[in-house]
Amino acid sequence: MNALHARIAESVGFDAVYMTGAGTSAEKGFPDVGMLTMTEMVTNDKYIANAVDIPVICDADTGYGNALTTQRTVREYEAAGVAGIHIEDQAFPKKCGFFEGKQVVPMEEHVQKIRAALDARRDPDFVIIARCDAYAVTGWEDTVRRCKSYREAGADLVFVDGIKSVEDLEIYARDLPDMPRMYNGDLANTRDVDAMGYKLMICGSTIWLIYKQLKASFEELKETGRVDPERFGTRWDVADLLGLDEVYELERKYSAE
Repeated sequence: MNALHARIAESVGFDAVYMTGAGTSAEKGFPDVGMLTMTEMVTNDKYIANAVDIPVICDADTGYGNALTTQRTVREYEAAGVAGIHIEDQAFPKKCGFFEGKQVVPMEEHVQKIRAALDARRDPDFVIIARCDAYAVTGWEDTVRRCKSYREAGADLVFVDGIKSVEDLEIYARDLPDMPRMYNGDLANTRDVDAMGYKLMICGSTIWLIYKQLKASFEELKETGRVDPERFGTRWDVADLLGLDEVYELERKYSAE
C-alpha cells in the first residue's frame, strides 16, 4: 500500500486503509523478511496518512527492537498521523506470517512490549494491536494463551497471523470469543468475517492483484509495442484521482498575474 493505492481505496468507498509491511518491502525490492527499518516504514505511512481522510492502520513489525525501541516506534507512527499499528511477537529478523522459519519471543517479553507501547501513545484512541505469530511455531494452545495475555496487558485488538483455512478462522473466533479480533486474509468475504465477530479485516491480496495487472501490462507492451488505455487506464485517470484540477485552481488563486 502506498499513497496512490490508498487514494484509490478511499475513492471507491472504503472506511480505512492498511499499510502492509510485505507491500512496503516489495516496493523497495525486498521480500517480507525484516529488511526495512522503522524510519523507512514511517516515511511511507506518513505519505499515506497525508493522502487520505480515512484512518490508516500500519504494520510496525516487531517494534524494531525491545520494549524501549517499541516506545519510540509508537511515537513515530503516531506523529506520522496514522490511526494505529500492530506489533508482532516474532523474533528478529521477522518474516511474513505465512513464510517458513519464523521464531517467536517468550510471551512475557511481548507482554512488556505491549505495555510499553500503551504507555508511549499520546492519544488514547491510537490503536495498539497485538499480533501473534505463534500458531505455526508453538501451536494453537500457546497462541490462545498468548492472545489472552496480550489482551490482559491492554492491547486494543489481537491479531493471529498465519490462518490458513476457514476452519482455522472459525476456531480462532470460537476460542477467543470475547476478544476484539483482527483477521488478515482472503479465505472469507467481509460479511462472513463480520458475522464471526471480527472487528477488523485486512486484505493483503491486493498486492498480488497489482503485481498481476502490472505484469500483464508490461507483457502487452513488450509483445505489441503499446498498452491499451481502455484496459489499463490513462494518465488522466490518475491525475484526476490525485487532484490535478485542485492544483490548477490553487495556481490561479495565488497567481501574481
